[in-house]
Amino acid sequence: MRSEPAPPDRIQPDGGREADQRFTRTPPARFGSYGSGPAAAPPAGSTRWAGAWPAGKSATRTALVVLLGLAFIALNTAIAYAAVGSKVISIVTGVAFCLAFMIVVRLLHRAMWLSLLSFIPGLFVLVGSVELAPDLALENRGVRQQVTVVDAEVAGKRHTFTLEGDDGPLGEPLIYRGSAPDYEIGDTLTVLTDPNGVIALKEADRVDSTAKLGSLVLGGSGWTFIALVAGWRGHVRRREGRFDTLVI
Repeated sequence: MRSEPAPPDRIQPDGGREADQRFTRTPPARFGSYGSGPAAAPPAGSTRWAGAWPAGKSATRTALVVLLGLAFIALNTAIAYAAVGSKVISIVTGVAFCLAFMIVVRLLHRAMWLSLLSFIPGLFVLVGSVELAPDLALENRGVRQQVTVVDAEVAGKRHTFTLEGDDGPLGEPLIYRGSAPDYEIGDTLTVLTDPNGVIALKEADRVDSTAKLGSLVLGGSGWTFIALVAGWRGHVRRREGRFDTLVI
């Protein structure tokens, strides 16, 4: 029986035995450095943006994300101080800044889990930036006085306590929201009132700008750590040609 000639890129058989084809000129599929496709070729569907970044570029963009997070914190704190009579404004802007930071981390990392994780320190950022301004204002300009609880009204979980000082009843009540108020009629306590009438009256022991500042520092540290991890992992993922993923 006449044997068929072997293709040009195939090793000639020896004595009718099939030759080992491990060293043919054409590499098999899934041979490349990226695990699929021709050798040294990136995965099909890779885009220009998804290409590997130089280390300097990755470091620069990671630093920009860190600075952006710190800028969000400072900006929302300033907004809260400027609109100190209304927490709604700073809450809305704070939520928007937290979502924006999550999106930026997602783009830097090319995966979702760090973006979702950034919501936890984002809560500290939100609470700290919103609550710092009124506490700081009361500490700076508030009038301290000793008062007595003379009356109480309850509407659901809203408790309204009428206060009386040395000069007579106060024009502003003490509001407590919750199921178990700490105050009863006849109790004596020290409060801070805003002479401008912009900030709600608060018990002096509950005004603590240092704790709110600590919340901001904790949230900012968390954002910074997440941004650094996202920058490192994003650099590795681009270098390896990995696609965007939901989790890892």
